[in-house]
Amino acid sequence: MTSQKNSRRRFLQRVLVSGGALLLSGCDQLSRSEWFAKLLGSAERLSFAAQRLLLTRKAMAQEFTEADLSPDFRSNGTSNPDNPEYQALAAGRFADYRLQVGGLVARPRTYSLDDLKALPSRTQITRHDCVEGWSAIGKWKGVQLSRVLEQVEPHASARYVVFHCADPMDVSGERYYESIDLEDAWHAQTLLAYELNDVPLPIKNGAPVRVRVERQLGYKMAKYIMRIELVDRLDHIAGGEGGYWEDRGYEWYAGI
Repeated sequence: MTSQKNSRRRFLQRVLVSGGALLLSGCDQLSRSEWFAKLLGSAERLSFAAQRLLLTRKAMAQEFTEADLSPDFRSNGTSNPDNPEYQALAAGRFADYRLQVGGLVARPRTYSLDDLKALPSRTQITRHDCVEGWSAIGKWKGVQLSRVLEQVEPHASARYVVFHCADPMDVSGERYYESIDLEDAWHAQTLLAYELNDVPLPIKNGAPVRVRVERQLGYKMAKYIMRIELVDRLDHIAGGEGGYWEDRGYEWYAGI
């Protein structure tokens, strides 16, 4: 099982690294490439089927030691959202930050950063694999998303968790968003992270809160999260494919 998982990881990395050390402009060009979308599609279907058949929901991504930490955990995607609301929150050190959690839940809630930090926390050292072709190991601390789900009580009809973010991605002002299914949302390593390497999450890495979904590629790990919405389908949100990059040709499931 381990060898199959590692082979799948190596195959995806070879596919993704083939574009070199891409910036987001390069990612956007690849997303418009028919051959790249088809190649990712094939890998995605195999990866998703293999993980669901061979691994249990509780299977854990590899964790490392502090000796393995990367000297610098670079930024992926936006490094400082060009958003007046976000900039005002950052200027106040996120004292006024509020995370809204709603949608198909029995008890919608709003969390301050202190509220999230008051919940039981988890710390994990894991590797981030970016579609741009680089990897880094970081130490993350945050609240498990499952703790929040327990408090808001998802309806039986809820199937997906959608993360709405602060960063506008283009001149249209469209905000970044991502989604995962409830199976990954309940996973023990899925965090709403607020610390990286024992310090408050830096702005370039998604402050004040980003999601960590350790068994998937980096573009699934949304930064600058402002709102979490539980839904029964994804086709009514933005481009309908479940995420900003998915709307541009990337696969929704990015397991490695």
